[in-house]
Amino acid sequence: MIPFDAAHRSLHYPDDRRICLWVRPSLVFGAGVAVLLFLAPAWIQWAMAGLPNIVPSPGAASSSSPHGFPLWLRLCHFLNFAFIMLLIRSGVCILMDHPRLYFNDHCTPGSEWLRLTPLSVPTDRLWTAKDDSRYISPLLATPGYRHSIGIARVWHFLVVHGFILTGIVFYVLLMSTGQWRRLVPESWDIIPQAWAYLVHYATFHLPPEPNGFYAYNPLQQLAYFGVVFGLGPLAILTGLAMSPAVVNRFPWYARLFGGRQSARSIHFLNMLGFVGFIVIHVALVVLTGFVRNMNHIVMGTDTLHPQGMVLGLLAIGAVGLSWVAAHYLSWYAPRQLQHTLKLVTYPMQLLTLNRLSPQNAYTKDDISPYFWPNGKVPTRSDWEHLVETGFRDYRLKIGGLVENPVELSLTDLAAFGEQDQITMHHCIQGWSGIAQWGGIPMATIVNLVRPFPKARTVVFYSFGDALYGGAYYDTQSLENVLKPQCLLATRMNGKPLPEVYGAPIRLRVENQLGYKMVKWIERIEFVESEKSVGLGEGGKNEDDEYFDLLPNI
Repeated sequence: MIPFDAAHRSLHYPDDRRICLWVRPSLVFGAGVAVLLFLAPAWIQWAMAGLPNIVPSPGAASSSSPHGFPLWLRLCHFLNFAFIMLLIRSGVCILMDHPRLYFNDHCTPGSEWLRLTPLSVPTDRLWTAKDDSRYISPLLATPGYRHSIGIARVWHFLVVHGFILTGIVFYVLLMSTGQWRRLVPESWDIIPQAWAYLVHYATFHLPPEPNGFYAYNPLQQLAYFGVVFGLGPLAILTGLAMSPAVVNRFPWYARLFGGRQSARSIHFLNMLGFVGFIVIHVALVVLTGFVRNMNHIVMGTDTLHPQGMVLGLLAIGAVGLSWVAAHYLSWYAPRQLQHTLKLVTYPMQLLTLNRLSPQNAYTKDDISPYFWPNGKVPTRSDWEHLVETGFRDYRLKIGGLVENPVELSLTDLAAFGEQDQITMHHCIQGWSGIAQWGGIPMATIVNLVRPFPKARTVVFYSFGDALYGGAYYDTQSLENVLKPQCLLATRMNGKPLPEVYGAPIRLRVENQLGYKMVKWIERIEFVESEKSVGLGEGGKNEDDEYFDLLPNI
């Protein structure tokens, strides 16, 4: 265990560390029926006609498939295993920050189909999304503990670059060397042949296996084809469907998966698909000749020499050691990890996702019946006094590197003319919600105060505190606050902004995640760079929890 101080220990290592898997009973029943309907014919065939005959696979001399596994394929196999395992571990950690999955974009408590918490959302007190997060052991997830989603995302997005790059290399070499014939079916005859093997496996009989050095059995081929050309791409495509920049620019894309939350659920089910494949694959490697199979994929030879097995086990051990290394890097070098991710992704995001201008709009019928609250409601006496007076004395101070610093009341702001928009909120924890926001476009404020040319960053200071204490703040580039749908919201769902959601003013910037949308805004300052504020990372969550400076995804 990492030696936390008292403040961090109470958050990262709480007394209640229970996990409870709950799945909606109707889905459990439906899945059970589907599995039964799929496997029952195999058992009926075995009971009535016996096991089907297995057509012998071509021998080494006559097989038209490529023989053996070249070095590039063996390296890709190892790298993909290492990347997928770390993606799974970091993904589980991300999931635990909002341990509920939905097939609707409203995320109303009770509408989830799966949850990993024993707690139901209480109705007799304020319960935020941060309260709802759960502890996860670092033995099961990277980096583990609780409220570590910032570093979990660092690992997830760093590793996914390796996963994608390895996949591209694999696809190119697979198609250019003839190795594709191992994976891609060339005839519909493979279906009845695969069924014959399935009947054997489903009834717990091992069929005669071909030598995998020369050919896979038909069921293996279909399974590998599904993983390589199905699960891999689907993981990337559903990941993009959770990007606020993508969803709020191309709403049709998320709808391909049934919505943003359905994409998140499919992403999770896709992960289970990888886990299931790995378990079954390893089991069959062991059962069908472990030493020989390890020589195939490690050494590229078809022998019974133990060298491949020994090196393979050492490689698996190295993957396990990488989890230990990732754990210690997460807690002893988090800032360096954060900067590494920024170095890798920030320039690419500026050229791609950050160029997308939000324009998605919903109708009033789409407004969520429940909108998760988040953040610490201010406890400062000046804010509480403003609440008591209905924010009559509130003045928004806007200054810094501007020609015309101002102080504006809510009445002054309303006089500029309000803009209404119904948009989807994307939280870094995973939940979403649709609401109507009314307020003043930031472009109007920028035109009013006239920033100096060197002012490239806008800082929003909150009355509220951050998770680990200290005043909350965050920054936006001047470019982003000038985008469509970026406004200072004073109204929510047609009413004055409620206290719990950021009264009197909160920021809306629809191409990014929710933590960038500062609530309970006290003042706004135009500065030259985010490096001159706080710890220089761009926001309080960026300073303390190692969040992204530019969270377009």
